[in-house]
Amino acid sequence: MKDYPIQPVAFTKVQITDTFWKSRIEIKRTVTIPHAFQKCAETGRFDNFAIAGGLKTGEQQGIYPFDDTDLYKTLEGASYSLMVYPDKKLEAYLDSLIHLVALAPEDDGYLYIARTNKAERLKNWMGDNRWEKIRGSHELYNLGHLYEAAVAHYQATGKRNLLDSAIKSANLIDYTFGDGKLALPPGHQVIEMGLVKLYRVTGDVRCLNLAKFFLDVRGKPLKGRELWGEYNQDYQPVVEQEEAVGHEVRASYMYAGMADVAALTGDVRYTKAIDKLWEKVVGKKIIPKILKLKFLIFRINVGPPPASPKFQKAEFGGEKAGFSPPFSLFENGGDTAGVKTS
Repeated sequence: MKDYPIQPVAFTKVQITDTFWKSRIEIKRTVTIPHAFQKCAETGRFDNFAIAGGLKTGEQQGIYPFDDTDLYKTLEGASYSLMVYPDKKLEAYLDSLIHLVALAPEDDGYLYIARTNKAERLKNWMGDNRWEKIRGSHELYNLGHLYEAAVAHYQATGKRNLLDSAIKSANLIDYTFGDGKLALPPGHQVIEMGLVKLYRVTGDVRCLNLAKFFLDVRGKPLKGRELWGEYNQDYQPVVEQEEAVGHEVRASYMYAGMADVAALTGDVRYTKAIDKLWEKVVGKKIIPKILKLKFLIFRINVGPPPASPKFQKAEFGGEKAGFSPPFSLFENGGDTAGVKTS
């Protein structure tokens, strides 16, 4: 099995001992993770899975079809915590939640709670049939976070209870999507990263191939498909994209998936593409904003330097304008929060 050319250090081999990060990790373990699970319970996330699994009756709670991922993400974070701080009580609690997840899929492995629970008020998100409104349904997005959680839990505990559910789901996705099958990209990226993680744990090359397929099909009007535009990074093939545009979370997940595929397949097209994107993001979006912010802080704390004779003329405006930068500190070019830009 081909793996990353540079091997990451196993999470369980790393110990944080400094007072700054260790204290914050402890807060995550003792406060943040329990609070996240508590909110999942209070808002019906757990009940939704119980309804899908036939353990209780009732209506789907929540207003979004991607609420499933709150459970998956918290399971993932709790699993990382178990790697560093073994906790039998937390491990048993995760097993009880994973039991809910394992009962929820339909017979062929399809896992999308809103549809299984027939949440009519969410029909505008998901349509009447599977994958019908994949642009906004988050069907594949949800699964990406499931796969990441499953891998984290398996690595932390060695247990396959969540991993087996993820593998069954991935088998269905491989059966449904691909060349000669359904050729659509996810509306919201992240399944690419999840599939790569499944590949690295299982060695099943279908997962890697499917991750690459979901990247390659984006930005291509196959069979007359109307492209979704910049918001979804679906305006040209990913290896031809040079500007970071659209929804930032979608884009970041996609770029990470591209890096994974580049590392695992050796496809230099992906390497060149993400290098260009990196240069544009850092050079055109991050560094200029940092420089503007630094200058703003200087002006707030120090004020403008004394007027110099060489700046007395209308070089940058006003006969006695003093020093003024040849660019605006703010996007709107005007005064903001009472701080003058000139």
